[in-house]
Amino acid sequence: MGRRHGAWIRYGDPVDDAQVAFAAEHYRVAILQPWETSVLERLKVANPDLVVLTYQCLSSTRSYEPGPLHTSGVSHEEAEEAGEHWFAHRLDGSRIEWNTYPGHWQMAVWDEEYRERWCDNVSDLLEDSPWDGVMADNDVFDDYYGLNPPLEGGREMSDLRQALEQLVVAAGERLRSAGKLLVPNIAESRREPGRWQRHAAYGGGFEEVWLGWSPQDWFDPETVLAQASQVAGPGLTIMRVPSDGTDEHPAFRYGVAMFWVFGGGTGGAVTATAHDGYSVTPWIPELDVDLGTPTGDPVQRGNGWSRTFTNGWAVANTNTAKRRKIAYDVPEGLVDAEGRPAPQRVVLQPHEGAVFVRDPSA
Repeated sequence: MGRRHGAWIRYGDPVDDAQVAFAAEHYRVAILQPWETSVLERLKVANPDLVVLTYQCLSSTRSYEPGPLHTSGVSHEEAEEAGEHWFAHRLDGSRIEWNTYPGHWQMAVWDEEYRERWCDNVSDLLEDSPWDGVMADNDVFDDYYGLNPPLEGGREMSDLRQALEQLVVAAGERLRSAGKLLVPNIAESRREPGRWQRHAAYGGGFEEVWLGWSPQDWFDPETVLAQASQVAGPGLTIMRVPSDGTDEHPAFRYGVAMFWVFGGGTGGAVTATAHDGYSVTPWIPELDVDLGTPTGDPVQRGNGWSRTFTNGWAVANTNTAKRRKIAYDVPEGLVDAEGRPAPQRVVLQPHEGAVFVRDPSA
């Protein structure tokens, strides 16, 4: 099997047999629910090189989950038994339910006992298992869930960020010692220099809003550049580009092209999905293209970026203004991901990209 660059973020509806077979053939990394152990085992049999991570939330517990396996490092029942101090509270003493996700309760991530139990539970979950590691969700930066700080004790979002960093370090060191990966969903790391490198140091990082918030709200060129270094690592980088949920959306090729331009095609995997659209198998042929190794650095032309490789070429337009299209002459001797001759010239609209590989018959 050749190089694969697709990511399968799959924690929605139940997985079916066709999806398992497709994933084993087409993806480099998969993220599953912790109880989907039969899917994990079948993927590993079909493709032992596929990296399979289990989902675990750093910041919340979910009161609607029956167990015995849970999507949070600490279950709601366990938190109730431990005592009220494991839950976060508002200044009036009430618990905090996330406003966009009912049944999700904010945890006191600043509590050392809570952090230790999170590490214990997740280590136990992975011990002697085929899981390669954990995708640790909600390594938050800002208030996305209606916490409305200050919280109890006058805590602000900066206090939560600091506590989550302590949890990431503790969990990362614990899992690394067991030969497992910790891949946090590192929110808005571009806003704090060094945050991505620190939090991705234990296996990699997941950027859930790469290149834009939604297909209608793309990042400007300056913000794109602030994210650019993420795709190069450290570790396994998983990049999600926002789309309408169809494989035909141009955001998919834009994301793959930027993956090559700024990441050089090493160390990571990319996907494009609708918001919370994690029940399908997104894929385009460009995810299986191998451009080889870079022959130079990314080349900027205005807000267009291109890069040449030993086995191909990638180009993308990071403009936001609708009329800011960019035309490029395509190097000779290339074909597209389906083997068709590349055009002599490509015209890219804002947030479009293209990837071409050297013609194997030439």
